[in-house]
Amino acid sequence: METAGVSIGLKCKDGIVIGVEKLYRSKLLVEGTNRRIFTVDNNAGLAYVGWDADGRPLAEVAQNECQGYRSQFGVDIPPHILADRLGQYMHAYTCYGSHRPWGVTLLVAGFDEHEKQPFLHMVEPSGYSFRCRAGSAGKSRPAVKTEIEKLDLENMTVRQGLREIARIIRVVHEDEKDFELESSWICAESGWKHAHVPKDLRDEATAWAKQKIEEQEMGGDQAMQE
Repeated sequence: METAGVSIGLKCKDGIVIGVEKLYRSKLLVEGTNRRIFTVDNNAGLAYVGWDADGRPLAEVAQNECQGYRSQFGVDIPPHILADRLGQYMHAYTCYGSHRPWGVTLLVAGFDEHEKQPFLHMVEPSGYSFRCRAGSAGKSRPAVKTEIEKLDLENMTVRQGLREIARIIRVVHEDEKDFELESSWICAESGWKHAHVPKDLRDEATAWAKQKIEEQEMGGDQAMQE
């Protein structure tokens, strides 16, 4: 997981926003392909960091869990149940010598119809799942955590959260490879459904992040000269 990109999820005052640093493995890749964020139900989505070959099958498992729950109970699956079921599924692969653990960490976001609010969960390769206000996975996780702890999530909107995710990912981005910011949210703007953030908003957040980092670097240079 330390060699993968970064994923960040934030539960803001008006919804949840998720961002993923999707590294370009080739200059020939088309923008928007090789997704790491999937809508698994109307009210739920997940992002993964780790092996692509493991992330996509788990997204399909999540879709089947959502469909099965609706077929059995007639309502959308609550986020905590979806995260728990994914955790149980992943944990089973750690119990037998004939299987290997899944090489991904998941961020699961969903809107709870009963609670009338969205929730964010993390599921680790061991199968351990938990609800959180903010979560991150991938390389530079300690540095990302430090940046997240500086944020006032209770008073932050999802649009502001998107900007901060773009800034944090750019701060911890170490190598020279190009990357794409992939992001999704669950908020009033999306009708409380899981949806990818429109491209114009992603581009605006990326431009803001670049400008913010440049201002901070210029301020640091001026302080050193003084």
